Amino acid sequence: MAGSLAVDKTAVSGSSSRTADCPAVLFGAFDRHNFGDLLLPHVIARLLAAPGLPDLYYGGLAERNLVPLGGHRVRAMARLAASVGNTAVDIIHVGGEILACNAWEAAVMLQPAERAPAIVAKLDALPRERTAWAREVLGLRDRAPYLLPAGLFANVRRVIYHGVGGITLGQIDPDTRHEVMTKLAAATCVGVRDRQTQAMLDTHGIGCHLEPDPAVMVAALFSDRIRQRARHGELARLVSRFARGYLAVQCSADFGDDDTLSQLATQLEQVARPRNLCLVLFRAGAAPWHDDLACYRRLAARLVGTPAALFGSLNLWDICALIAHSRGFVGSSLHGSIVAAAFALPRLGVLRPGQALAASKQAAFAATWGTADVPAAVAVNELAAGMDQAMATAPAQREALAGALVNAFRASFKAVHHA
Repeated sequence: MAGSLAVDKTAVSGSSSRTADCPAVLFGAFDRHNFGDLLLPHVIARLLAAPGLPDLYYGGLAERNLVPLGGHRVRAMARLAASVGNTAVDIIHVGGEILACNAWEAAVMLQPAERAPAIVAKLDALPRERTAWAREVLGLRDRAPYLLPAGLFANVRRVIYHGVGGITLGQIDPDTRHEVMTKLAAATCVGVRDRQTQAMLDTHGIGCHLEPDPAVMVAALFSDRIRQRARHGELARLVSRFARGYLAVQCSADFGDDDTLSQLATQLEQVARPRNLCLVLFRAGAAPWHDDLACYRRLAARLVGTPAALFGSLNLWDICALIAHSRGFVGSSLHGSIVAAAFALPRLGVLRPGQALAASKQAAFAATWGTADVPAAVAVNELAAGMDQAMATAPAQREALAGALVNAFRASFKAVHHA
């Protein structure tokens, strides 16, 4: 494993374990439908659970009920702060690529999918107007709203960041980057999931430590739940239908031009045919700027030589089960790749058209925690060759990596919460 666990003791000094008189607020982008963001608070909540401790609060930028999709009932942070009053709280950022997410992006992704295109078309080229709109939608003036707004809560004991990412921090506007660094400098403990983000924070004097993305814990914590989920409903029917096995395939809306979809179909068939595998296409995110159902339908229409199905469920646990019971994962979702790795499965990231490897979250994570002999992410026209390499890896090698990632996250979590 390329990464190493080196917890910055200065960053966690003064921390103490959670107590019954100090509830915790889990804060993140799980107020919208995105596979990884929905999973992250489940991991942190399970690790924090202990007899005698109060219930956790789940906070986002908007009031949402994502329980029907396997998520949580989320409260807007401003309302949550008002309800807890002067009670001391810990604020725990549960992970995700939140460091470089600005207010405009956050506000758009919280919109209904049918409304977002018109909003973007109207405001995207008008920076001042879109900023004003985002502030009105979010009820915050922060440029980086998924980082705890200063002064929002009356009595904060600790501010903790777990496994966050920000590989594009160098490309965001200077005012937003300054706000990010100011907020991180005030935190009790900052854990980042890749060396690329760590290097950027280092240049600004931010003390942080490396730890894997919390989603590496999914198999260790939720295998029974995921196994039970696979016995029912849509996935059970797919497993029965595709008895020889299938690849779990995902792509964002960025892959939606005709040439890219044709290349993607050709490459996927080159992987599936020699192995008598089927292809199951699934969405890892239904929020705006995520995955587009029409794009999947157009891809499926091009898969003329290989049995394929479009997986309809958006439930978090159904998606976990779909990946866990596959023969491997191919896609642009970092958390699709991480969940596959947690179940010791072959996986391969796919770069968006025109995307540089340095801009890939999958590449950044793998360069820190992966193995050097397998590509983390490739261009569409290299998918078949890359997946051949991934599927040629020994199961024992993949299992060792999965176990090492679990151990690394557990050690980091313990250092932060039980110092």
